[in-house]
Amino acid sequence: MCGIAGYIGPRNAVEVVFDQLKRLEYRGYDSAGVAYPQNGHIEVVKRAGKLSELKKALGESERDSRIAIAHSRWATHGGPTNENAHPHFDAGERIAVIHNGIIENYLDLREELLDKGHTFRSQTDTEVAAHVIGEEYTDGTPLEEAVRKAVRRLRGAYALVVLSKEEKGKIVAARNASPLVIGLGKDENMLASDIPALLPYTREIVILEENQIATITKDTLEITDLDGRQQPIEVQHIDWDVAAAERGGFEHFMLKEIHEQPQVLRQCLAGRIDEKKRVRLEQVFSEHVWTEIDRVNIIACGTAYHAGLMGKHMFEKMLRLPTDVYYSSEFRYGDPVLSPKSLAIFVSQSGETADTLAALRLCKSRRIRTLGIVNVIGSSIARECDRTIFTQAGPEISVASTKAYTAQVMVLTLLALYIAQVQEMPGVRVSEAVTELVGLSAKAEKCLLLEQQMIELADKHKNMPLCFFLGRGADANVALEGALKLKEIAYIPTQESPAGEMKHGPLALVQPGVVAMFGSTDTETRDKVVSNMKEVQARGGTVVAIVTEDDAVTERAADAIIRIPATKLDFLNALLTIIPMQLFAYHVARLTGCEIDQPRNLAKSVTVE
Repeated sequence: MCGIAGYIGPRNAVEVVFDQLKRLEYRGYDSAGVAYPQNGHIEVVKRAGKLSELKKALGESERDSRIAIAHSRWATHGGPTNENAHPHFDAGERIAVIHNGIIENYLDLREELLDKGHTFRSQTDTEVAAHVIGEEYTDGTPLEEAVRKAVRRLRGAYALVVLSKEEKGKIVAARNASPLVIGLGKDENMLASDIPALLPYTREIVILEENQIATITKDTLEITDLDGRQQPIEVQHIDWDVAAAERGGFEHFMLKEIHEQPQVLRQCLAGRIDEKKRVRLEQVFSEHVWTEIDRVNIIACGTAYHAGLMGKHMFEKMLRLPTDVYYSSEFRYGDPVLSPKSLAIFVSQSGETADTLAALRLCKSRRIRTLGIVNVIGSSIARECDRTIFTQAGPEISVASTKAYTAQVMVLTLLALYIAQVQEMPGVRVSEAVTELVGLSAKAEKCLLLEQQMIELADKHKNMPLCFFLGRGADANVALEGALKLKEIAYIPTQESPAGEMKHGPLALVQPGVVAMFGSTDTETRDKVVSNMKEVQARGGTVVAIVTEDDAVTERAADAIIRIPATKLDFLNALLTIIPMQLFAYHVARLTGCEIDQPRNLAKSVTVE
């Protein structure tokens, strides 16, 4: 989850890598550091805290070098201190190392090195890796060969980047599980843990594959496997707009990304609807495959898991296709029963989520068909799944995911309609559903007009001790995501569940000051939801209801009403409710002075288990 940056070329490398870290700070912000050669040694400057602390440490004096590496940390081994910040030296301070991931056997290696007389300055697994590389970096051994030998001794997930004081014209990188991308420029090359850090400098990107070693100079890139064999270099052109990775005038990335959702809905449909209002998904399996699949397993974490619940709702209600949704972190340990005719769908914004990747590899080992729904082209899940559908949402910077959720649900909807189309499901009018999808972006824009109302609600309830998020059917699924946004960025405890479950325990938490936000967009369950609202009010709680604009019933039961445009599909009505929920969470956090884009203890891409 940490941010990695590196540069070699004619520019001031220290300035470049610092700029890269600013674009990667969402990946980790417990500490940061930079390393660059100077006067026959490697200069390392690092500080606990956010990048501003590193900026102060670098000071006003010019630190000019043609090569540098840098790192922003999300702490795993060892607390967020100056000593534990990256980069780390080997025993002889001949090399500096930065690292994203976890070295699982670091304790065994540390004891082995201590027995040999090594001393350590930190509690990190990264410093252990640096010492292991240093041991292999004997006289006459090229740096890339030392790294190649060292990684054979390491077990775990890592993206390692190494700089030597003796071979000043190169950076060496190694990858196993943790992401690493290389940018190619004119007389300059660079690397980072995520694409947005490279966009101001180049659009030509190389994704470093599993178990590969890259040797980077200002003019060349060489990639080998762990046995030293040359590997082909596949260059991808990235056409993201640089402004798409910047705030664009909004106070926070999260608010910008909430407001991007109408455009994201249009992007998700681009090239996937034909003139006859049929769904086109060339990226998926041949049509005959869909007649064989007897069960779907959707596997994901966090926000993507909540999107998966919406997928289950659609697959079962629309397709009558049995569907289970698993937390990635629990999937392997439940010894899942996987039918040869089942399909495993892996949902991940980054495509690098460690738990989801582990579940994917288990399914592949059992020869189960796999389908990825991811945002990042070239990511591990995108490359390892049998088929992949990209959400086409563009870069998402804020740690709290917003537009990725909307895009994931939209892609799952397209997939459900495509399967219905292939199987000619009775009762499913694909063209009518497609018409609703095409019109959804305009309705999302209308939902954004509710922002002032959500600001007023946030101001009124910003000191609430607890917030319920409740609903039935698809609304109950979206309630989980609404609750996650509030707890992630505003640090307010939430209680989320299907509304009918309140009486089985959670109702005991209702008291004056508690707010209950209900999604109530399904006419079939409206009366039941109104009864649940009355249960909250009877115990002193405040009820906020999000309803469709044609609902004339619920307003008589709620303390506050939020009206969204109506669609003809219940799950799309439910999906639209997430926009006012996101705005509510954002403005509560803003009004209470919370760190919104970088909430405490969290990072954007969870690449460790």
